[in-house]
Formats: sequence, structure tokens, C-alpha cells
Amino acid sequence: MKPLTRIEHFLAEAISQGEAPGCPPKLMGAVRHAVFPGGARVRPQLCLAVAAACGDDDPELSNATACAIELLHCASLVHDDMPCFDNAATRRGRASVHFAYGESLALLAGDALIILAFQTLAVAATHSPQRLPALLAMVASSVGMPYGAVAGQAWECEPRINLRDYQRAKTGALFAAATMGGAQAAGVDPTPWRDFGDWLGEAYQAADDIRDVVGDPRVLGKPVGRDVALVRPSAATELGLEGAVAYFDQLVSRAIEAVPECSGAEALRTLIRDQSERLVPKASTAEFLRTAAV
Repeated sequence: MKPLTRIEHFLAEAISQGEAPGCPPKLMGAVRHAVFPGGARVRPQLCLAVAAACGDDDPELSNATACAIELLHCASLVHDDMPCFDNAATRRGRASVHFAYGESLALLAGDALIILAFQTLAVAATHSPQRLPALLAMVASSVGMPYGAVAGQAWECEPRINLRDYQRAKTGALFAAATMGGAQAAGVDPTPWRDFGDWLGEAYQAADDIRDVVGDPRVLGKPVGRDVALVRPSAATELGLEGAVAYFDQLVSRAIEAVPECSGAEALRTLIRDQSERLVPKASTAEFLRTAAV
């Protein structure tokens, strides 16, 4: 089964576990709207790629880990789009959850996805129960305080923000969870995989900052120009667009260098190169910079 097919299958299975007669229909609809159709599913793909590189001796657990991380990511997008933060009308090319279902159901759908993520993990460790406590603790830390995604979002409410701390928490933490979670699910020490996830997460956030300036909302499936409009920390704002592109390239190089040596290392490096070109295409970005300089 191809990784994307595998991810979609297990996401659908996880969502179905939360649906039953008697569950509020609108809540079920809002949760499905938040998860399907998905984006690039970068985090779960990364998790499964690391698990494969580490032997993937418990596919049920690695599937659940990848699925949980994507559910947490989807929850963060639902909350991020709400009026108290970005007030974004679109996400992934269609109405954001709060525009489609209202603020109350968007808040509840995000909460439900967070809980479902941990339910999915908790029931998947039948073959390797000894791996579950550390895996749950690591994933929880990636979304909570003091350095997880929630803390990253909270930095937007502070008067002064360190760009790297903000981006490492808001975006990098779930990437580190994906790399470390893939290793942990396969029974391998996750520590060497942290730097890889951290650098990759920072690169992804830098790419998002760049795309907020040069991206086409029809392609991205969400509004652009939000960082400036909301006075939000951004690599493009702090470094200028050209500086942000150079910073992104540097982060990608560091992520590639941080891949631990293993049988699947070269496949992971190729995945990073492919994703970096997808996120910030060199030719079109260079053309934009030339045009802007005229």
C-alpha cells in the first residue's frame, strides 16, 4: 500500500471510531470537514518514512502514530483559522471549518480531534505496549507547554517574540514528533531523530512565510498576506524575501545533514529535496525576486 493511501485509510478508520449513532451529526460533519480532503500529509508521510527506515516492526503502531500527528495538525489548523486568530475564510481550497459550521462547532471539532489523536494511539499498542508511555508523552509534549504547538500559537499573544522560538514551537514541534514518533513506534531510540525534525519543521515554517508573500491563494487553498495583516512574526518580514529564501535553503541543508545514518537515509534525503522544491520552487521564486527588484 502506498504511503498516502495508507495514511488516508487509517485516518478514515480513526474518524469512524468517533462516529456512532447518537453523536451530534454537525460535530461529525465538522470533524470530517477538517480532515478530508487533506493537504500534502507531510507529517504522517515523514513519520512512516522514518518508521520504515528504522525497520517498522509494528506497522499498527506506526500507522497510529502517523495518524495521531495528522489529527493534531488538523486540529491546530481548525483553531488557527478561527476569528480569535487568523479569521481565515478558506483552508485547503474550501471554506474553513468555522465558516462552514460556525465558531462553536469549529472549537469543538478541534477539541475532538485532539482527543481522538490520543485515543488512536492508546488502542494501537497491543503488540508493543512497552513503547506506548514514552510515545504518548513525546506526542503530548509536541502539542502542549512549554515548547509544543499550543505554546507556539500563544507566542502570537506576546508583545515580544523570538522568531526561532515561535517557529520551533508552532511548526517544528509536530515535525519533531513525526520523526521521533516514527523511530519510537519502530522500537528505536528517538533522540537522534529530534534534530532532523526540528530543522525540517523550521524549514517548513520558513517556506510558509515565503508562500504567504509570493503564493497564489488558488494554489495554496488559503488566503495570503496574513502575516503582514496580522503583524505576525515571519521570516519574510524579519529577513526580507530574499533573506528568507536563503534562510529556507540553509534550514533544508541542515535537515538533510541531520538525517541519522540508517538503511533508509538516502530515501529520506530525497524526500526532503522533493518537498523543498514543491514548497519553494527555485525557478518561480527566482523569477518573482527578479520582477520585484525591477
